[in-house]
Amino acid sequence: MAKITRAEARELLFGLLFETEFKNGENPTEIYELACQDRGIPADSYIKDTFFGVITRADIVDAVITRYSKGWKAERLSKVSRTVLRIAIYEILFVDDIHPNISISQAVALAVKFGEDKAKQFVNGVLSGLFKDIDGKDVKAYIADIAASLTQENEESSETSENKENA
Repeated sequence: MAKITRAEARELLFGLLFETEFKNGENPTEIYELACQDRGIPADSYIKDTFFGVITRADIVDAVITRYSKGWKAERLSKVSRTVLRIAIYEILFVDDIHPNISISQAVALAVKFGEDKAKQFVNGVLSGLFKDIDGKDVKAYIADIAASLTQENEESSETSENKENA
């Protein structure tokens, strides 16, 4: 098979990640392998690495979505918008060879192609807010900050659950 462009790979990746939205609890490796086999998705390191990267870092990526969605939690967004944002945020935070402007532009293109009318503006707003906050800063420190806030939220949630059980 001929080499595919990054935009084509991103669109195939979108389809894979979108599919996982409907297969909660299923093994991501099996989803990936079956989809590649059934749909003829080429062996592409970007697709594979980003698919599994988004899956394994979903907590951080979704926390970023929630932080910039102004009152919307990631799980409340449309599956299309959430999937588009997950790809772009993962690229911005974890993929060094893709400039954030490219990730934002390609995410908006996916939102236009697959999303509802307001998805384009929403996706652009979330990603522009993230980029504004991290531009020229230490991205690893930003990720560590998100991870620390997730740990704190989990601890607070656990304490609240324990208090309810003891009451």
